[in-house]
Amino acid sequence: MSKLKPRERDAIVQALRAGVVPKLGLRHIQVGRVREIEELVKDMDRISEGGAAIRFIIGEYGSGKTFFMNLIRLIALEKGMVVMFADLAPDRRIHATGGQARGLYAEMARNLSTRTKPDGGAMASVVERFVSQAHRDAEAEGQPTGAVIRQRLGHFEELTGGFDFAEVIRKYWEGHETGNEELTSAALRWLRGEYATKTDARKALGVRTIIDDANVYDHLKLMSLFVREAGYQGLLVGLDEMVNLYKLSSSQARNANYEQILRILNDVLQGSAEHLGFLLGGTPEFLMNTRRGLYSYEALQTRLAENSFARDGLVDLSGPVVRLASLTPEDLFVLLANIRAIMQDGDGVLPDAALEAFMSHCSDRIGESYFRTPRNTVTAFVNLVAVLEQNPGVEWHDLIQRIELAPDQGDDLSDLDEATGNPVAPAGPDDDQLTSFRL
Repeated sequence: MSKLKPRERDAIVQALRAGVVPKLGLRHIQVGRVREIEELVKDMDRISEGGAAIRFIIGEYGSGKTFFMNLIRLIALEKGMVVMFADLAPDRRIHATGGQARGLYAEMARNLSTRTKPDGGAMASVVERFVSQAHRDAEAEGQPTGAVIRQRLGHFEELTGGFDFAEVIRKYWEGHETGNEELTSAALRWLRGEYATKTDARKALGVRTIIDDANVYDHLKLMSLFVREAGYQGLLVGLDEMVNLYKLSSSQARNANYEQILRILNDVLQGSAEHLGFLLGGTPEFLMNTRRGLYSYEALQTRLAENSFARDGLVDLSGPVVRLASLTPEDLFVLLANIRAIMQDGDGVLPDAALEAFMSHCSDRIGESYFRTPRNTVTAFVNLVAVLEQNPGVEWHDLIQRIELAPDQGDDLSDLDEATGNPVAPAGPDDDQLTSFRL
C-alpha cells in the first residue's frame, strides 16, 4: 500500500463511518471485482479510440455500486478522460419538461472533472485548454486564433445544437482576448446549462438556444467531441441512484425517461456516438421489475436481456448489464485488514483473530448479508475500531459480542410525485440489513 496522506485517511474514515463512499484514497481499500474492472477498462480504451460504451451497474443497496463507479471514475481520470458524474434526484432526471433534465446536466457540469481537477469545477480548465492550444496553433500557422477555432469546430455546426455551441466557445475566446470577464463568465454559464431562458442567453452571447430539457443528450454528445478537440481521450458520464426513475408515480414520466435511455443505448450499440461512455447505477428492482423498472419497457428488456448461457457459474461481462457479484469472505477479510491499517498503526493494530471473530459474529447474526452488502459490515467495523482507540484497555473480545443488529428498511421506495418530488405512496419495505455498534 502506498503512503497514506492524513487528508486521505480522514476522508476515508469519516466517509466509511457515515456509510458513504470516500472521494479520496479509494485505492487504499479496493478489493475484489478484478474482472469487472478489466471489462470497464476495455470500455475506456474503446472510447479513447473513437467508440462508445454504456454499462448498467446493478447491485443491492450497500453492495458497493457507488464505490465501484467512483473507482472507475478515478481510473478514467488517470487515462486522460473527462468525467461528468451526478446522482439522479426528484429534481434531476434524464427526461423532463419542468427543468429537471437541465438541472441534471447543470449538476454534471458542476462536477466535471479532469486529472488535474479531480474534485469538479473543471469546465473552465477544459475550455481554456482548447483555446490555448488553438492560439498556439494559430501563431505557428500565422492565422487569426478565431479562424483556427472556427476551423476546429466547423464540424459541430452539422450537429444538433452544434452551431451555438461553437459560437459560445468563440465568445469565450473573444472575452479572453479582450479581457472581458463578463463575456467569458457568460460563456461558461451557458456551457454549464445555467441559463434558464433563451432571452438571457441571447442578450449575453448572441445565441438563440440554451441547454434545456429537450437537448441534454445532444449536448453530452457535443461535449464528448469538444473534450476530444481539447486533447482529452473522451467523456465518461456517470449517473447513480437511477432507482429514482423507478419511484416516479407517473408511468408516462417513467416511460419518457426510459425512452431517453433507449435512445442512448441505441446510439452506443449502433456506433452513432463517439468518444462517449455511460455508467448507470441502479438496483435489481430498477432493472428487472416488469411493472416499473427498465424491463417494463419492452425495447429495453430485449436489449438488456442477459446471456442465457451465462449460468451455472459461467459469466459474461461483455453485455450492457454488469451485476456486481458479492465479495467473498476472503475479499472482505482483506478489506477489513486495509481499513485496520488505515485507522491504526504500531501497537494499536488489531490481530487477525479479531477480524475473524468480527466476521464470524456478523455471519451468525445476518448470514450472507455481511459480505453481500459490505457497507453495513464496514460501518460496524469502523465503529468498533473507533471505540477501541478512544477507550484504552478495553478488550476487543468483549466489544465484538456487543455489536447490535437492527433491521434496515433500505432506500425508501415510495413513489415520487413527478412535479413536486414528494413521496405519494410506499412501495413496500426492502430486505436489507443494517449493522450498528453501540456501547
